[in-house]
Amino acid sequence: MATATAITHIASLVTNDPSLASTVGAGPGTSPLGLIQDAAVVIEGDRVAWVGETSQAPATDNRIDAEGRAVIPGFVDSHSHVVFAGDRTEEFNARMSGRAYTAGGIRTTVAATRAASNNVLHANAGRYVHEALRQGTTTMEIKSGYGLTVEDEARTLGIAAAHTDEVTYLGAHIVAPEFADDPAAYVDLVTGPMLDACAPYARWIDVFCEKGAFDGDQARAVLTAGAARGLTPRVHANQLSYGPGVQLAVELGAASADHCTHLTDADVDALAHSETVATLLPGAEFSTRADYPDARRLLAAGATVALSPDCNPGSSFTTSMAFCIAVAVREMGMTPDEALWSATAGGAAALRRTDVGRIAPGARADLVLLDAPSHVHLAYRPGVPLAAAVWRRGELVTDLV
Repeated sequence: MATATAITHIASLVTNDPSLASTVGAGPGTSPLGLIQDAAVVIEGDRVAWVGETSQAPATDNRIDAEGRAVIPGFVDSHSHVVFAGDRTEEFNARMSGRAYTAGGIRTTVAATRAASNNVLHANAGRYVHEALRQGTTTMEIKSGYGLTVEDEARTLGIAAAHTDEVTYLGAHIVAPEFADDPAAYVDLVTGPMLDACAPYARWIDVFCEKGAFDGDQARAVLTAGAARGLTPRVHANQLSYGPGVQLAVELGAASADHCTHLTDADVDALAHSETVATLLPGAEFSTRADYPDARRLLAAGATVALSPDCNPGSSFTTSMAFCIAVAVREMGMTPDEALWSATAGGAAALRRTDVGRIAPGARADLVLLDAPSHVHLAYRPGVPLAAAVWRRGELVTDLV
């Protein structure tokens, strides 16, 4: 029988289950966060066994006093590119000096990644996964996309699979440099031999549907080929310009359309009337000085919104979900409640997961103790490391501060 641990005297517990909200303070049904005041959580093994008010907490083997601090679900990062080598400092410096961002800089990372050993790529990915974990990210999707050969895509996906169950095949990140004069042949490679080599490692298939990358017809070919092999679509959609990416994502039943920076009214309506999650990546706009996506417009229409840092070496070199929450609140029209929900339950929806992104009986015991009395401090105190402790699968994986 698993040892039970109770975390008690939590000032504010975010469950992401409105039915669990306490009758004190926020009240039931007033927030999607399902807040419980002066709360307790009981962990048994890798699962949440009980939540409620501290005064009602059952006896357990161990007790940890939260001392009036807040607890939130572990962040769910549904979009990352952390298997790579090198960085693009010079590109970032030039961009901050006035050069516009384009998709072409990806080739720099492709060259460095191809040249790197498996050990280097493993170490780099592990570093960023652990960096995110220390800040409260307990679930992380990882894409390929910096190999662009059959061998390099397969090996980077194998490395990703060593760090997460949420692995995405992104051979269609850009057209590989050696196929620059024959993109159709590269699409054939991505949907043929490369897919054969990569499908066993992956759960998802993704494509960068954008000017300078893949057009709508090419993206459709990639996604339908992946779906035929049992991979569920995701789409890099409408980041740099208006285009067909969002409509294609909805049509094909993609789990998410990611970026969603340039949307028509028809795009917003399509997302709002589908199960495709709009995953917003404010780190990319921050790092490229581009216009931020309009989260308020999507939320007002009824779309499901997720947030992710989009960690990658070119356009968003951050693993900090807290940073993205602060930017989403300040620049994208989200409330602190909405931003936190999108960084937890929203990310879980984008990965079609029900066991993460919430703190409720039966859910995976992924929790973050904040060094603050409320989750609002994530936006209120931007840039401050507020994760005082992190539990993943019921195990305390950082020091308890």
